[in-house]
Amino acid sequence: MVHSILTELELRADYLDNQKIESIYFGGGTPSLLTNQEIEQILDKVDELFEVSDSAEITLEANPDDLSKERLESLAETRVNRLSIGIQSFFEEDLTYMNRAHSAQEAVDCLKVATDLFDNITIDLIYGIPNMSDERWRMNLKMAFSFNISHISSYALTVEEKTALDVLIKKGKLQNVDEALALEHFKILVNEAQKAGMVHYEVSNFGKENYFSKHNTSYWLGKSYLGVGPSAHSFNRDSRSWNIANNSKYIKAIERGELPLEVEELSIEDQFNEAVMIGLRTIWGVDLTRIKSQFSSELYEQLQYNCQKFIENDLLEISERRHLKATEKGKFLIDGIASDLFIV
Repeated sequence: MVHSILTELELRADYLDNQKIESIYFGGGTPSLLTNQEIEQILDKVDELFEVSDSAEITLEANPDDLSKERLESLAETRVNRLSIGIQSFFEEDLTYMNRAHSAQEAVDCLKVATDLFDNITIDLIYGIPNMSDERWRMNLKMAFSFNISHISSYALTVEEKTALDVLIKKGKLQNVDEALALEHFKILVNEAQKAGMVHYEVSNFGKENYFSKHNTSYWLGKSYLGVGPSAHSFNRDSRSWNIANNSKYIKAIERGELPLEVEELSIEDQFNEAVMIGLRTIWGVDLTRIKSQFSSELYEQLQYNCQKFIENDLLEISERRHLKATEKGKFLIDGIASDLFIV
């Protein structure tokens, strides 16, 4: 697999058109299974093929059960300078409900060591879990902030079709999610994160100054990115592509010198919809001046007209610099609001 990833990097070396690399993200699957040597092999290949910023953010994604004290000490010897840890909850009953492999104690133990070794750590937390009281959610956040971490990504629990959780809910063995509960937890999250000195810079993301995720911010600002490996997605403003998910088919195609991917050319409408969707999720909002210059006066006028009802209901606002943004009231509803503003 590592050999195939190195080969794919070579095959796609011109995809980013000499763009300087500001972030590298080892994510998806279980990148923590990579040895230090394999991580460095991949980083060496990226250095060879691309211009990498001296201050590049290099993140590795892992779960607490993957990060023993020995593994963390080993990772600290690599060029990885940021960890993304899937904590989800510090309470056993929540982890059991979500069918997570790690325990609450492993989550705590992992962070105790990780925070001594890495300055830049983000964790994932899930809210809106049935039977999670407001107090338990506050205790989750208090525990997270006690480690003085620099970033949190937090999401409402969603149930994907045909997952074990979905089946158990449909059989009546587990309680279903409650949107009212999730909204209350979201309000608590925003308030507690602010008290902890974090900036709510994207709907689901909170970071201290200078610790916003460079990688995810690139997505939200519409920058080009290259994804390598099975299921990886890439984007270059005009099109997006995604690799085949099957590991074996991916490796065999790469060995033949073929790129096992599908490409979708993005229409003007697609690009407009994406600009609206990702812009509204962030603290920066949608630059209306850019919308007018990049697309057309017609799309600009249509957006202006369509957003009026949301402005009147205090869900959206337009700043002095002509940026369309979600209000505090609108942030939790922003995906639905954005879809109403799409050009279909």
